[in-house]
Amino acid sequence: MSNQNSNHYHKQHFLLQTLDPVHVGTGGNRLGRVDLSIVREPGTRLPKIPGTSLHGAIRQYAAVCYESLRCAGAGQGNESKGKEPHCRDAQCPVCYTFGYMNGQDGGQSGQISISDARLLLFPVYSLAGPVWVTSPSILSEFGFTKDDPCDQVCLPDVLISQEYLNLGWLMLAKASDPFSWPDEIKGVPVEITSRAVLVSDKLFSQIVNSNLEVRTSVSIDPETGAAADKALFTYEAIPRATILWMDVIEDDFSGAFPGTVKKCRTTMDEKEGTKKKTYEHNAGDSLIEPWNRPLDVVQSALKLAEMLGIGGMGTRGFGRVRMLNEGE
Repeated sequence: MSNQNSNHYHKQHFLLQTLDPVHVGTGGNRLGRVDLSIVREPGTRLPKIPGTSLHGAIRQYAAVCYESLRCAGAGQGNESKGKEPHCRDAQCPVCYTFGYMNGQDGGQSGQISISDARLLLFPVYSLAGPVWVTSPSILSEFGFTKDDPCDQVCLPDVLISQEYLNLGWLMLAKASDPFSWPDEIKGVPVEITSRAVLVSDKLFSQIVNSNLEVRTSVSIDPETGAAADKALFTYEAIPRATILWMDVIEDDFSGAFPGTVKKCRTTMDEKEGTKKKTYEHNAGDSLIEPWNRPLDVVQSALKLAEMLGIGGMGTRGFGRVRMLNEGE
């Protein structure tokens, strides 16, 4: 879905599917059922991927896509340690899209805002096979309104013969009205939408938090190669095959988007012995894609999230996320 209010302002929904469990932690141990908990919405207690985590990862992947690694990160630079600051070039897709730092002189704001990635469909085990759970308020926040409330569980056509459906430990009676996935929400695989069920808002949070993936790990003693004493810890994650959505707002307030298919590269001027920025386009390089607006840069970067992942525990097989739609 997209919304255009002016020549420079656009809001688009992106749909994401987790290919691995995703762990974005709260920054330390917490007293509770697990040692390392994940970030949640304060009011609903629903897990999410914060926009700050997404923004940092997307900028990093954009810098990889457009071969401008110096423009990733905070950009303060430290030439004594071999770290260069942001290039701050108007034709650089990374600096133009995400902004840059300019030392004591300030910098330039980015042209996009990335919201939190929130749950749309959550996978749950049942005796009838895997199902994906959503609720009326979740659909409404995404942009689709269901008029009739659902006090029990509204089932799709493939499960309509079930009189009861268990969602993990919770057994619910079938509601009289079936549930059909809205055709307006495009991009989600039919294998998932055909098994989508609707539950009440008051149950949705309980179902989600009861069915998060929880793993147990132990630290390894480097001297013995065995498990370290008293180093057992548990952590939770958003499970594989979860469908999330996020808003990306493009606000090209400067109105000076260069509209180029060039990529950035730092080269050395042999005559003057100084570094300079050059731009060229290699059509044979699959990672380098044209960019005609800041949203193009975001889309190109999100494609790398399918390989490089988002969040923590990346070396443990966590974090890969697939973009299901290109901001439609």
